[in-house]
Amino acid sequence: MDKNKEFYIFTPGPVKMPDYVLEEGRRQLPYFRTDDFSRLALESQEMILELVKAGPDFKVIYMAASGTGVMEAVVLNLLSKTETALVINGGTFGQRFVDLCRVLSVPCFEHKLPYGEPLETAAIAAGGARSATMLINGHETSTGVLFDIARTGEYCSKNGLMHVVDAISMFLTDEIDMLKMNIDALILSSQKGLALAPGLGLLVLSPRAQEKIRESAARLGSLYFRLADYLNDMARGQNPYTPPLSVMFQMYARLKHIRAHGGAAAEIRRAQRVAAYFRAHIQGLPLAVFSKSPPNAMTSLSPTDGRLAHRIVKDIEDRYNIFVCPNGGELRDKVFRVSHMGDIDEAYTDVLIRALQDYYSR
Repeated sequence: MDKNKEFYIFTPGPVKMPDYVLEEGRRQLPYFRTDDFSRLALESQEMILELVKAGPDFKVIYMAASGTGVMEAVVLNLLSKTETALVINGGTFGQRFVDLCRVLSVPCFEHKLPYGEPLETAAIAAGGARSATMLINGHETSTGVLFDIARTGEYCSKNGLMHVVDAISMFLTDEIDMLKMNIDALILSSQKGLALAPGLGLLVLSPRAQEKIRESAARLGSLYFRLADYLNDMARGQNPYTPPLSVMFQMYARLKHIRAHGGAAAEIRRAQRVAAYFRAHIQGLPLAVFSKSPPNAMTSLSPTDGRLAHRIVKDIEDRYNIFVCPNGGELRDKVFRVSHMGDIDEAYTDVLIRALQDYYSR
C-alpha cells in the first residue's frame, strides 16, 4: 500500500470514519476523573440505550478492549464451570465463543452450522434446552450471515436461557431491539457500525444479566474482567480502569450526530441502501453472494470463474489502493468480503464497483 496515496476502505472494521469523528480524535485529552467526563459517559449510555431499544434499567459498560475482550468478559462473568453454554457456531466468531468456553473451562454445547447457512432454531438438538445461556453472533462477520435474533430470543425465553448476542457488526446496520428480542447481554465494539477508532468495547446489560454479574463477582478469577466493578463505577459515570479516552470522545460526538439525524433507523436505511446498490451494480461479474441470509453490514462474495478469493483481495489493493477483506482458513480461496458500514455512500462505493469492473475486463 502507498501510504501517501489516497486509499479506499471496505473492510468490516476498521471502517471509513466521518470527518467530524476524525477531527475529534485530534484533540488533546483531558483528565477524566471529573464530573464533566462522568456526564459524558452517562449521556453516552442514555443514547446507546435509545439506539438498541433497551429499558431504562439496562446499563452500559465501557472497556478498553477489543470485541473479543468483551466476549471473554461475558463468558467469564455470566457462565461458570457448572453451567452449560449453547454456542451457535456459524463461522470464525462463533468458533471464538467455543474457544473462549474451552479456555475458561465452561461446558459448551456447540450447534455448528454449514458456512453461509442461516439458523433454524427448531433444528437445535435437545441438549440446547439444557443450557443456561445462548451465545450467538447476530451477524457472523466471517461468512456474512445475519441470524434471526428475534427467533433466538423466543427460543431462549421458551427454554429459560440467558440470551447473549455479539452485535459488533450488526449495530447501526440491522435492527436491534433488546426488549423485543429478549437480549440479556449485547456486545458492541467501536470500529464497525459506530465508525470510530478501534479500542473501545461496550456491553449493554439487562437487569437479569446485571444480577448474574454481581452474583459471580466473588468467585471470579480475574481483576480486570470483573464486570461488577464496572457496574459499580458506571453508576457515577466512571470506570475502574482507564478507558480509551480518545475513542470515548469520538463516540460522544458520533452518538450526538446520530441522535440529531434520524437515530438508528436512518443509519440502518443508509446501510441497506448502499448494500442494495453495490449488489445491483456487480451483477454480471463472476461473483456470487455467498450468504443465504446477507446483512446490510456487508456482502460476502465467492468468485465463480476459478480465481482465488485471497488473490483478488491482494490485486484490488495493489492495483487500485482499495481494501476489501479476505477470509482465512477453509474460506481463504473461496470468499472475500465487502463492508457497507461507516461513512460511505453510493459515490464512495462507485470507486470499488469501477475497480471490480476494470479488474474483470482485463
